[in-house]
Amino acid sequence: MAVFVKAVDLGSFAAAADALGMSGPMVGKHVRFLEERLGVRLLNRTTRRQSLTDFGQTYYERCRLVLFEAEAADALAADQLAEPRGRLRVTLPALFGRYCVVPVLLELARKYPVLELDLSFGDRFDDLAEGGFDLAIRTGVLADSAGLITRRVARQPMLVCAAPSYLETQGTPESLQDLAGHQAILYRRSGRAAPWLFPNDGAEVAEISLPSRFHLDDMGAIADAAVAGMGLVWLPFWLVQDRIRSGALRPVLRRQPPFLYDVHALWLQTPHLPRKVRVAVDALAAELPKHQQYIADYSAAFASGADFSL
Repeated sequence: MAVFVKAVDLGSFAAAADALGMSGPMVGKHVRFLEERLGVRLLNRTTRRQSLTDFGQTYYERCRLVLFEAEAADALAADQLAEPRGRLRVTLPALFGRYCVVPVLLELARKYPVLELDLSFGDRFDDLAEGGFDLAIRTGVLADSAGLITRRVARQPMLVCAAPSYLETQGTPESLQDLAGHQAILYRRSGRAAPWLFPNDGAEVAEISLPSRFHLDDMGAIADAAVAGMGLVWLPFWLVQDRIRSGALRPVLRRQPPFLYDVHALWLQTPHLPRKVRVAVDALAAELPKHQQYIADYSAAFASGADFSL
């Protein structure tokens, strides 16, 4: 098939022979073998020119596809053994990317010196094709993943916290029903503020919307406002753990399991995923969940009232 396609592409047996490093008669032998096996003529040949038959045209186009897939399969095997290299362009959420994703990617770059990182931080949902990104990291519900491959790489527990000064004056909520009497600091990126989510005994997730004088689109600023005693916050564990450790914030709702926000890696559908992307996704899927057991241990100890060092 490869000899036949090359002869058609170059227009003659002689040109194909030069390109393939074989004799002209050997090229003709390959083509005749195909015709004998198929029982159909592929080429009309004269002393001056050759042209494809109608069937030969159809067979030629199908052969090109077969050879392309075979080469792609071989390239996949070769890529599996190759070192990740080239520029890896990633779009990722500002805070989660900085605190959780970047350490994993930097360690990957340390391991593979020919891998380059080009990272874009922001909470907007960039178009991968339009922005030229190899990979996107997104948290929460995926609004539209058409044309994309997605893989969950982590889950981030959400905790309700407040400053000790706030709890001393306003009281400590012990149940979801208690939240209604408290002031909240809410995250709002666009439109209405996002409700707080909590696991329910049934399949549904409990959504709670609280009154608030404060709507911010930066989670770090929300945590700072909570430390200042302005109200309750609902934030991911990785963002508040240092503040909890220092005593600046105190988690509440001891008996309530935390809601787990999914974290996904997304990339464009492609017949051959570059090794640099595959290695990055595998590293994130392997490293990010390592924190989850620590969080699970903390949650269990917190619910039981036992001491647990952050």
